Amino acid sequence: MKIKPAAISLSVITLLYLIVLIVADVSDTAYSVLPAIATFLPLLMFLSFVSYVIRYFRWHWLLRRTGDNIQISYGFLAYIAGFAFTATPGKLGELVRIRYLKPLGLPQSRVISVFIFERMFDLIVVLVLASLAVSRFGMLIYVSVFVCFVLIAIVTLVKKSQWLAIIEAYSRFYHMRCISRVFRVLKLGVRGVLVWNNPKDISVALLTGFLSWALVSVIFILLLWRLGIDIPFTLAMAIYPLAMLAGAASMLPGGVGTTEISIIVMLTLSGVSIELSSVAAIGIRIVTLWFAMFCGFISILFLEYKYA
Repeated sequence: MKIKPAAISLSVITLLYLIVLIVADVSDTAYSVLPAIATFLPLLMFLSFVSYVIRYFRWHWLLRRTGDNIQISYGFLAYIAGFAFTATPGKLGELVRIRYLKPLGLPQSRVISVFIFERMFDLIVVLVLASLAVSRFGMLIYVSVFVCFVLIAIVTLVKKSQWLAIIEAYSRFYHMRCISRVFRVLKLGVRGVLVWNNPKDISVALLTGFLSWALVSVIFILLLWRLGIDIPFTLAMAIYPLAMLAGAASMLPGGVGTTEISIIVMLTLSGVSIELSSVAAIGIRIVTLWFAMFCGFISILFLEYKYA
């Protein structure tokens, strides 16, 4: 488990937030609303945690459909542990769950399969929510192209998994055993996505994904309400999903900088002051990204201490 990259990402995020806070602090308006947000954050964090529970239900459902019946409490800790490294490109750091699920007999390839399947439907759901702002911001077309590109790439790789098999064979032939093992696991992980290619599992993935990410949008709306920001409901629902896609498209760890800037730009274009927009961007990232990483690190500490 590599801690150093995550620590670097966390440091960059912290520095960015400090810079935004300094900029926001030049306004008395922004400074005056910070205490009100601080008292409101616990409620928003609780709602974020509810969204994690919904996403875990989906994850647990998918694994049970493959015959992998993991204890709910331990599985939840292992799932949340992945959030400690969610601030990585493509959230690949969440595959740290392999460390805690492998001792239970869950194949590494299965963890990769469910990870890919989740990401596919998360992208679809978030894009649908972002499309509520289709007539307001020009960036929607760019993030739509990004989502389509990623989905096409995944589907192509699933259908052409023999490409990975060829690389595995060549690596084994030239005695590159480590590389061969990696591509073997990737091959099995990509192929494993097909086990959920049925109406029932797809419906569950879409429904739980929509409930989870719609709740995150509601959290953003509540934050705007607390700040006294009045914008159309559909626009408020779309801003954070659209900013998340912009952050994902940037390929920066956790969408650092891109997500926050996107939120600020969209709010200012909607008539909100840059100071309040900055506070809103900081607030939503605290109760989503930062809180998720905090929960992830707590879960890792617990798992390492109790189950080491």
